[in-house]
Amino acid sequence: ILKGRQQRDTMAGAQFAAELIATANAISSPGKGILAADESTGTIGKRFAPIGVENTQANRVRYRELLFKTPGLGEYISGAITFEETLFDKGTCGTSMVDLMKKQ
Repeated sequence: ILKGRQQRDTMAGAQFAAELIATANAISSPGKGILAADESTGTIGKRFAPIGVENTQANRVRYRELLFKTPGLGEYISGAITFEETLFDKGTCGTSMVDLMKKQ
């Protein structure tokens, strides 16, 4: 039984390793950077306060949507670091934030 488990774990490890290498290659594309859009609700509130924008879920969605829908973003950005909230948000258009980023 142990031998079968070791083989399964080795195969799973190899699959994850291949995926990790492919991801690393994709996000380290020459001439492109990574967008740091990982502001917590507290940090984004500090950015909003000086410009008189209320720190609400709707305003955070609009802000992130503005970033992720920027025309041509994918020409310069190969990936994004996001705050967990973003993974579950949908833009005002109804498309998930993750899918908005993938479209770039």
